[in-house]
Amino acid sequence: DLSNAPSIEKFLNMFGKVVDNTYEILDKERYFTLVIGDKYSKGEWIPLGFLTMQEVLKRGYTLKSIIVKNFEETKGKMNQKELWRYRALVGGFYVFKHEYIFLFKKIN
Repeated sequence: DLSNAPSIEKFLNMFGKVVDNTYEILDKERYFTLVIGDKYSKGEWIPLGFLTMQEVLKRGYTLKSIIVKNFEETKGKMNQKELWRYRALVGGFYVFKHEYIFLFKKIN
C-alpha cells in the first residue's frame, strides 16, 4: 500500500517499482495514465504529481499530456466552501481543488 509509505523518498521508490512492473506488460506504443494529486504536510506543499511524473519518465515513457482536473465545485463540497475553509484553517491543512492526469506513451 503506497499510501502507508513512511517518507516521500520511500513512496517514490515503491511507486517506481509499480511503474517498472507496468513497463514489462504494456505493449509498445500503448498508453500509461497516472491520476494523482499533491500533498500538504507540516505547512509544506509537496508536488507529488510532478515527482511521480519524473519517476515515470525515468523509466522510458514519453509524456504526451498533462491535464489539470479542477474539482472545486463537486457534489461532495457543494455549498460548503466556507466549512472546508474553516476546517483547513483550524486543522492546518490545505484544501486542494485540483488533481493531475498525466498521459504517457511507451515508445520502446
